Amino acid sequence: MIVRPRTHWLKMLFVWRGSVLRKIMVQLTVIGLFSLAIYFCKGKVFDYKVHLNPAIFTLIGLALAIFMGFCNSASYDRYWEGRKLWGSLLNESRTLTRQILSLVNDEAPDALADKQRIIKAISAFCWSLNDYLRDKPATGRLGPLLSSEQLQLLEGKTYVPNIILDGIAGWLNEQYKKENIDSIVLISLESQLNQFSVILGGCERIHNTPLPLAYSILLHRTVYLYCFWLPFGLVDSVGWMMPPIVLFISYTFIALDAIIREIGEPFGEEENDLALNSICRTIEYSIFEQAGIPQAEPAVTDSYVVD
Repeated sequence: MIVRPRTHWLKMLFVWRGSVLRKIMVQLTVIGLFSLAIYFCKGKVFDYKVHLNPAIFTLIGLALAIFMGFCNSASYDRYWEGRKLWGSLLNESRTLTRQILSLVNDEAPDALADKQRIIKAISAFCWSLNDYLRDKPATGRLGPLLSSEQLQLLEGKTYVPNIILDGIAGWLNEQYKKENIDSIVLISLESQLNQFSVILGGCERIHNTPLPLAYSILLHRTVYLYCFWLPFGLVDSVGWMMPPIVLFISYTFIALDAIIREIGEPFGEEENDLALNSICRTIEYSIFEQAGIPQAEPAVTDSYVVD
C-alpha cells in the first residue's frame, strides 16, 4: 500500500505510482484507436451507418454509475472492515502483552525470558496471519520469533495462526497450574486471547468470501460494451472531439472498475491494498518495546510508505 501526504493539485494530475492507469493502459489504447477508426469512418461499419442517439448513453451511463457506486461501496466495506480488524489486532496485541508482563507472577530466574518468548509468539501470530491471507508460506518469517520446538509444531500445518494461538493458550494453562496466575486472571487472559480468534475468523471471512462473481461479470461487460458503443453515439454530435471525450469517459469507468476489483481483495499485495507488512512491523516494534526485547529502530520514510 502507498500512503502519500497531501500534495499540490497540479502534481496530483501526474501521480503515477498508486494509480490504476498503468493497469488499464492497454484497454484505453484499444478504445482510443477504435474511436479514431470510427471517427474517420464517420460511424460506418462496412458502409452501414450505425445510428445511436446520444440520449441513450445518458440513460445507460446513469444506471451504470449507480451500479458502480453500489459495487464500490461493497468493495470499500470489505477494505475498511479488514483495516478495522487489523487495527483491533494491534490493540489486542498490546493489551495481551501488558497483561502477560503485569499479571503473570512468575518469580523464577528465567521468568522474563519465558514471557518474552510468548510475546514473540504474539508477533509470530501477526506475521503468520499476514502470510496466510496472502497465500504465502509462513515459516520464512517465523524463524527469528519462535523456538525450534515451536517451529516443529507448525510443520505441515495449514492454519498456522490458529496453532500459534493454541501454543499461547497452553502456556497460560501452564502458568495457572504453577499458580503464577489465579482463575480470575486466567479467564481474563483467555478472554483477551479469544479476541485474536475473532480477528482471525473475520479476516478469513473476507479472504474466503469474495464479491459475488455475477456482479463482477455484469459490471465488467457493461462497462466495456458502453465504452465501445459510445463512439457511434458521439461521432456526429461532437466531431473531432469524439475520441478524446470517449477516452476520458472510458478512463473514468474502466479505472473505477479496476479499483473496485483491487480494493475488494484488501489483503493482497497491490499498491492500494492494506499495508499488512507495515502493520505487522508496528505491532512487533510496539510489543517488543513493552517487553524490553532488543530490536532495530523502525524504518522511516519521508514521502510515502510502500508495503
